[in-house]
Amino acid sequence: MTAASPVRDRNARPLSVADIERVIAIDRVHSGHARRRFFEKRFAAARAQPDDYIQVGAMWGGSLRGFAIARIFRGEFGHEHPVAVLDAIGVEAQSQEHGIGEALLNELRDAMRRSGVRTLHSQADWTRHQLMRFFAASGFELSPRLALERSVSERLEETSEEV
Repeated sequence: MTAASPVRDRNARPLSVADIERVIAIDRVHSGHARRRFFEKRFAAARAQPDDYIQVGAMWGGSLRGFAIARIFRGEFGHEHPVAVLDAIGVEAQSQEHGIGEALLNELRDAMRRSGVRTLHSQADWTRHQLMRFFAASGFELSPRLALERSVSERLEETSEEV
């Protein structure tokens, strides 16, 4: 709870299928479009493989005000310990700055610890300044990894080494 808002009736709980429309609505405000298919896939995957996902919702005043969804990866790319990747997080605009995002990350942290996960990864567009400030305030740091991408619409050019 932040000092700015003594919220008493706030709690966190696992997300359910009944929450998907509210999650999509909250996310739409932040992403600028409805990512229905993304969330349908995440909710379905979490139902099919509950040990591989952590989905939490923040309740306040009897309504879902925020959500966080993380995937757990076990042993990928040489990791000895499982890691979690924060796929999505959102707090409705009018409920921001009331400690809801912090509560969501605390719930994720507790669930991760119970699952033996030691690290939470995420990525964000560096131009999303409000999100970047939230991540920094939440203890996220720049990762020692380098993120690479390439267009797949262009053909790979052969090098003399490949011929």
